[in-house]
Amino acid sequence: MFNLTTFRELVVAALWTGLLAGLLLTAIQQIQVIPTLLRAEVYEENASAPVVANAENSHEHHEWQPENGWERTFFTAVANISLGVGFSLLIGSVMCLRGRPGNWRMGLLWGLAGYITFFVSPSLGLPPEVPGTTAAKLADRQNWWLITVLDTGFGLSLLAFAKTRTNKFFGAVLLAAPHLISAPQPEVHSSAAPAELAQSFITATVLANAVFWLAIGGLMGQFYKKQS
Repeated sequence: MFNLTTFRELVVAALWTGLLAGLLLTAIQQIQVIPTLLRAEVYEENASAPVVANAENSHEHHEWQPENGWERTFFTAVANISLGVGFSLLIGSVMCLRGRPGNWRMGLLWGLAGYITFFVSPSLGLPPEVPGTTAAKLADRQNWWLITVLDTGFGLSLLAFAKTRTNKFFGAVLLAAPHLISAPQPEVHSSAAPAELAQSFITATVLANAVFWLAIGGLMGQFYKKQS
């Protein structure tokens, strides 16, 4: 039964997990993702230089953004930790409903499920993009992402926990459904950065998110394991 003590244990476990997983993701991003991102931003700035010049001449207001270096790293870490805490609470809540994991090894399976649900499946249709890449309308991409996450999460749960073959088959259908519809795409694909750089960014992001999600699962499995 879910009570105040269980809720407190869940929150504490999620806070520690989010903190550690967020810091780990930030460290990996500094090594793998950020260098590629900075190189892509150079191409984006060069491609948009005439537009920026015209905006400055017309005294257009520019939104604030953190400077490269420690300031950008700090805000990236804050965002990653917040994301980690949120996902940890989500996974921990599902763990609680299904029975707490016995150890970090079981937690890794939950982390893998989260990785497939929130990153792998959506990325099949909407892969990570470097700055300067054309994309479909934001609202269309957000809607497709949300549908994909819901279908994938529900589909995986049916495959893992359903008792009948019919329900398991329905779970497999849900996994495939968003990709049969296909993700929204721009009318013309273009990118300011070279294709090799874009592929390098995708690879780095895939690996970084894998570590992030496995860390969330493993740490939640350890911090929120069954009480003896």
